[in-house]
Amino acid sequence: MEWRLAAILCADVYGYSRLMEEDEEATLRTLTSHRTIIDSLIEEHRGRFVNAAGDSVMAEFASVVEAVSCAVDIQRRLRTENAELPPARRMEFRIGVNLGDVMVEGAQIYGDGVNVAARLESLAEPGGICVSGVVQDQVGSKLALNFADLGEQQVKNIAKPVRVLRVLLDEAPAAPQRSRGFARSHWRSGVLSLTGFAIIVVTFVVVQHLSLKPPHTSASIPPPAKPALALPDKPSIAVLPFANLSGDPEQEYFSDGITDDLTTDLSRLPGLFVIARNSSFTYKGKSAKLQDVGNELGVKYVLQGSVRKAGGQVRINVQLADASSGEELWAERYDRPLRDIFALQDEIVRKIVTTSNLQLNLAEYGAVIPRSTENLEAYDDVLRGTEYLITLTKDGNTKARPMFEKAIELDPRYATAYALLGVNYWVGWSAAFDPDPNALKRGLKAEQQALALDDSVSIAHSILAPLYLVGGQTERALAEAQKGIALDPNYASGYEFLADVLNILGKATQALIAIEKAIRLDPRNTVNYLYEQGWSYRLLGRWDEAILLLKAHATRYPEHLSAHTWLAEAYGGLGDMEAAQAEVAEVQRLVALVPDSAAGHWNLAEALNAAGRPTEALAVVKEGIRLDPSRPKLFTGPQSWACSQLGRWEEAISVLKRYPHINTDSWPHVWLAVDYVELGRDDAARAEVAEILRLDPQFSAKIGGAAFPANRERAIADLRKAGLN
Repeated sequence: MEWRLAAILCADVYGYSRLMEEDEEATLRTLTSHRTIIDSLIEEHRGRFVNAAGDSVMAEFASVVEAVSCAVDIQRRLRTENAELPPARRMEFRIGVNLGDVMVEGAQIYGDGVNVAARLESLAEPGGICVSGVVQDQVGSKLALNFADLGEQQVKNIAKPVRVLRVLLDEAPAAPQRSRGFARSHWRSGVLSLTGFAIIVVTFVVVQHLSLKPPHTSASIPPPAKPALALPDKPSIAVLPFANLSGDPEQEYFSDGITDDLTTDLSRLPGLFVIARNSSFTYKGKSAKLQDVGNELGVKYVLQGSVRKAGGQVRINVQLADASSGEELWAERYDRPLRDIFALQDEIVRKIVTTSNLQLNLAEYGAVIPRSTENLEAYDDVLRGTEYLITLTKDGNTKARPMFEKAIELDPRYATAYALLGVNYWVGWSAAFDPDPNALKRGLKAEQQALALDDSVSIAHSILAPLYLVGGQTERALAEAQKGIALDPNYASGYEFLADVLNILGKATQALIAIEKAIRLDPRNTVNYLYEQGWSYRLLGRWDEAILLLKAHATRYPEHLSAHTWLAEAYGGLGDMEAAQAEVAEVQRLVALVPDSAAGHWNLAEALNAAGRPTEALAVVKEGIRLDPSRPKLFTGPQSWACSQLGRWEEAISVLKRYPHINTDSWPHVWLAVDYVELGRDDAARAEVAEILRLDPQFSAKIGGAAFPANRERAIADLRKAGLN
């Protein structure tokens, strides 16, 4: 018996049993065609077939680079092939690649090296690739690939945790497969869930808006992927944190503010790719080689410097360098009166823009937002208020508000101050920091005032998205999220806001694309985007992927309430009720910390439903409505879900019909149709199907069509699947 080191590729078809059940002959034809492509690519990359039984493939490679390159080529070729097939007949493979010792017996190989590859395959998304940390280490910069670090995962039958990374393929995610399970909750990807959900999700992501710092320090951020990220197709730059040389730690806010302003101004240039503040600030206080920074962030240029503020004077040292060579392209020292700080920042940006190496058009800089204020004291108040705001604590939020209000008092036309005041009200309301019942209205008014003064303040547009979502104005929310990105194409958190809106609208696949863009702009903070990705996979009924991402997120942020709610639903979808019950316990623990929160009760009702405890869910719904009697429609989703689980179909129908957006949203009609089919009221079910198709013609490919509901069991299954896609 021989032992040797090998790279192992494992692949299988996602949803193979479902495909065979629906059309065995067509499935076998597609499998044969796809296998022909896979076989030829394995041979092309000098791999050896080990096992190719049924819908699975295993191959061994002497080179880990060849194994990963083969996996990428397979997925890209199959994506092209699938594009020619009807959506229902597309066949997607999941691939895992590991490097490890294998035991060879004849033509077969065994051992943990093989087992880990198989586990990685099960963690990959359909059409995707997962690799182990050792594979990524060996690939290094040999392949122009980007990776998303999913952290260490405990996999079945392997004693030690395995570091897992997802290959970020350079094309948009492939069309999702239908779910393998069913959870009633997923129709609420529409507006039914948005009020309670937006409360929790946007509180969490708001730390990244306005280029704010994440809630954890840079020490909490996992190590970045070692291979160099591929450079964008346009000039790219990272602005590293300017050092505070004032000798006073209390002046840290000022040097950070200068860094933020330069990042914001540069990011608004359409001809420039700018790394997000969150990723750049992971280098704060550290000595890093320019080449390493360029590789880790995937940029060509790096801007760095220092700030010394003393009395009425400020000194700023700036250096622009080529990250790949370390060559200094431009350096300057500025000594100016503090009152000239705004003109100085403009001068620095213009110098960067006109540097010949970047080849940017100076005319484009005219599109950059003009300074919102010329009042230095107001500007200083905004910087100080921002430092408090980003703590995401009750004390910090309380201290930030008077800072923004003072800035507005000093300069009533300071648009950015109004925008930040709006964020402050939103955080106070959504995190239950602020007892003011009019906090939401005040926040909305502040953002609208900011845009009335200056419609180009991208932050104000982005924060209006959740404010409009809470008010049920989904189209306006989407428009504002898109406007924020249009004004600032390098705004990583803007793509995250857009993903939130798309998820709430049930457009989970589009949300995943938005998140991939955010990750490329913010590559050192991939952990901050696990939640949105997990949310998307949950909506698509892809429970395994959702659990993988949400667990990684919840490990990092154990107090994030809705992460545990969605984990309960994902486990429920898989039928793992023991794990679902454990997540319910976590939700109960967190809700007990904010017992007067209606949003907390909404989450608890959802989790209880997912764990098969509808009677308790209804009791929680009742208490939630008591806490916030002005918005009983908030609980439409969990209330109707609980009634359906209890077989109280008429009551579920009554609850759904009271949903305020029933004339514009197709999702409640899906579940009305299901309830009517359960009651045997076929004509009413047909009427709901007609309404679904009127509101969303794309549903026509997902339901039983003209024969509906001749086969009641199939009709229910079709409608449930439609509600999950």
